Amino acid sequence: MRLPSWIAQHTAAVRALLVFTVLTGLAYPLAILGVAQLPGLRDHADGSIVQADGKPVGSALIGQLFTDADGNPVARYFQSRPSAAGDGYNTDSTAASNLGPESVEDTLGPDGRQSLLTQVCARSKAVGQLENVDGRRPFCTDDGVGAVLRVFHTEGLTGAVTRVVSVNQGCPAKPFVAAYEGVPVECAQPGEDYSRGVLVPIRGGAPAHPAVPPDAVAASASGLDPHISVAYARLQAPRVARERGLPLPRVQQLIDEHTTGRVLGFMGEPGVNVLRLNLALDRLPG
Repeated sequence: MRLPSWIAQHTAAVRALLVFTVLTGLAYPLAILGVAQLPGLRDHADGSIVQADGKPVGSALIGQLFTDADGNPVARYFQSRPSAAGDGYNTDSTAASNLGPESVEDTLGPDGRQSLLTQVCARSKAVGQLENVDGRRPFCTDDGVGAVLRVFHTEGLTGAVTRVVSVNQGCPAKPFVAAYEGVPVECAQPGEDYSRGVLVPIRGGAPAHPAVPPDAVAASASGLDPHISVAYARLQAPRVARERGLPLPRVQQLIDEHTTGRVLGFMGEPGVNVLRLNLALDRLPG
């Protein structure tokens, strides 16, 4: 007996659903799982888990913080780059800050938000203090915020200067410059609207090439980057050697041993896996 066309169509649809469920929902995933377990691929497929004393301590693909309970750097370890993923390297919150080069003015007050410039300035100052180097950067104040003024003119954007405010330095902070074009500079009052003033970043006297490298002050796009630059690793080497009582050349040798080259020989820059480097330090005698 011939089935009605609508029943035949539904029957064909159910058969197709079952076939593709088996192919794409079972056969294909199992095939990929089998390939992933081949020698040379299994470690990557399982998350590149790093073991220490038989226990998992992290992944070679995901960075982590080496700080104490108060968030302060543990001096005997190499430090990772900043992370904007949650409280730092949170895989459930992987993200960038979405702040760009024009983010130079802070929002002051209890619910305030730091600009990207101030974040970079504060991090550079902190790294400079930790590593005992000059942490100054262009367009940063000595107290670690963005060196930015709001300049008010008689004609809006032009004319004589009537008022100048250091918008990232909340009162009672002392402005990083005393005067601008002969007008005294004020500290900023939280909640006051300075948007009618012209935004003027001030370069300052910081060196053109800061001692603190860029990856020490800026997070990666994912917030999970497990690597730091060779320059940042070498900047930290004297501190780590001193804290561990090791010769500096031995620590520098470990950095070289844990430096990976450019992808395919030409993409990106050499990097140092912080977790593997710190584990290598812990394995040293004494």
